[in-house]
Amino acid sequence: MYGPPPQFFQPVILPQQEPWPEAEGPSGGGPAVLRGTLLVAAVAGVVTIVFGLVLILRSPEEYESPARSALKVQALAPTVGPGGAAPLSQADPTAPPPRPADAAAAPMLPSTPKRLIIPRLGVNAPVESVGTDKSGAIETPSINDSNLVGWYRGGPTAGEAGPAVMLGHKDTVTRSAVFTRLHEIRNGDKIEVVRLDGTTAIFTVGGVEQANKQTFPTDRVYGPRDDAELRLITCGGTYNQTTGHYVDNIIVYALMTGTRPAVGKS
Repeated sequence: MYGPPPQFFQPVILPQQEPWPEAEGPSGGGPAVLRGTLLVAAVAGVVTIVFGLVLILRSPEEYESPARSALKVQALAPTVGPGGAAPLSQADPTAPPPRPADAAAAPMLPSTPKRLIIPRLGVNAPVESVGTDKSGAIETPSINDSNLVGWYRGGPTAGEAGPAVMLGHKDTVTRSAVFTRLHEIRNGDKIEVVRLDGTTAIFTVGGVEQANKQTFPTDRVYGPRDDAELRLITCGGTYNQTTGHYVDNIIVYALMTGTRPAVGKS
């Protein structure tokens, strides 16, 4: 289910013109009549221009030229995005895991993760260990508890050097589940993992990816790392009615950037 482990209009500036010359004509007010005629024509021209601008501003799409339309900015999906409202897509297979700007904290000794906390998403969930199924894919946590997170015990523990991998359901048959809002997480968000040894590992999100399950980024998720890192995985994309599964995975990449004693622990 989760893949094997290993424009605005510019003002028009017209060229400055020389003053209109007075036309020669018979005496009897010829120049005055000409000036009056020109004045009326100028006023009419201004009125026409203003009226045209009003029409354009009220319905700009009807007056756009192809050149102007081509300048519109297109929304492009990033490879591994910042999360939140940003669109998500799958990174190049050779791209490394995204990292936050924060410095990495020194890895700790192994200790079983007991609880996962994501303040932005309102997640506060117990963690159970999971292995692999007969096909070699990581087992999913029990569907009977929608608020349960599974930690892959074949990999590092959270806080230990390397990528700790945790999984959670997006939903169940009847309700949303623990990771239903995982795609809303953003770069810089904090994730806490309470450990059995009484410490809390604090991770900072570096990126979010939506990857097709058929081309799951195995090395980017499970590959060896010197720092303590965390991967959170759930389902995403469209739901396949035939198979009964979502076609993609949402993957969060995070780096341990601090530690502290767990609440109530010394």
